[in-house]
Amino acid sequence: MHLSFKSVLAGAALLASSLAALAAPTEITDALGRKVTVDLPAKRLVVNFNFEEFTAVGGVEAWQKVVGISRGPWEGWRPLIFNRYKAVIPNLAAMPDVGFTEDNSLSAEKIIGLKPDVLLMSEWGYKAAKPQMDQIEDAGIPIVVIDYNAQLLARHLASTRALGKVTGQEARAEELATLYQSRYEDVLARVAKAKAAGAPTKKVYVELGQAGAETIGNTYNNTMWGKIITTLGAENIATGKIPGPWGPLNAEAVIAENPDLILMASSSWVNRPKAVRTGYDIPESETRASLLPYAQRPGWADLKAIKAGDINAIEHGLARTLYDFVAMQYIGKRLYPEAFADVDPVSSFKAYHEKYLPISFSGTWMLPLKP
Repeated sequence: MHLSFKSVLAGAALLASSLAALAAPTEITDALGRKVTVDLPAKRLVVNFNFEEFTAVGGVEAWQKVVGISRGPWEGWRPLIFNRYKAVIPNLAAMPDVGFTEDNSLSAEKIIGLKPDVLLMSEWGYKAAKPQMDQIEDAGIPIVVIDYNAQLLARHLASTRALGKVTGQEARAEELATLYQSRYEDVLARVAKAKAAGAPTKKVYVELGQAGAETIGNTYNNTMWGKIITTLGAENIATGKIPGPWGPLNAEAVIAENPDLILMASSSWVNRPKAVRTGYDIPESETRASLLPYAQRPGWADLKAIKAGDINAIEHGLARTLYDFVAMQYIGKRLYPEAFADVDPVSSFKAYHEKYLPISFSGTWMLPLKP
């Protein structure tokens, strides 16, 4: 049989195309600095956490490669937000659940059975489920650790870039990493400028406004909201006064400290009728009505924050995310109004939605009690 020169060229081109489509072992540096070899492009993924960051980087298209998730921390903790994503991600409703570390349901067997090319794990989940992680790695499945919870710029950037590698969206990931770094550094520069101009160190109290004003919710040591407060050059009144990373601070201590600014961490939790309400489709009037009982707590009328109307609702889900610079902008603006006069945190969050998320921006996410 004689092959023409054109046929040979066509065959060579087809072979080259086929080889290019084959997965190639690629080294990824994850949030912990681990060098993990993954066959890319990955065609089967399991995602344990940071679902909205995964979506921002990979887009809706990346979800077509996902074969399993930990449903608990998304559908369980934030069902109203999960339902919004479910409406735009076709395969999310029937997505297999691999369990979750928090309730000890994470199943190595389920993950291995799904035959993923890579497992994306949160840092705390990776450490909490070491036996399962060992079992999964022994089965030849690489694990890439993502960590926005540490609230460290380097880990935010490394996590975002790792997501870009895994999803095949490196350019988009780099754009997001650059955006985050520029916003983060801008906030710190404004704080430094305000401090250099003599801005006082204000006292801040933050509380999880979930169970109602008659119940003292958790506050935070040097983590989550506590970490943001100190990063912004303010004094977190809970530092050193609660035994662990979070827990309630007694009412007498709050009154004695007399904070300049009060932040009530809020959300669209279900079955929490007395919670401070923020989130999609929630009007400002509803947020303020749910915040008011906290401002009316016994002994709070004479607090500096209450007198100044500076008790605020702020969406709990903004902390420790790829868009937590929005929360930093808002708190920075409450602490240093002049330095942040030209910053609009709500517009920042709306712009982030419009460019990087498949769901529309709406509702109330952060605001003071007094307009």
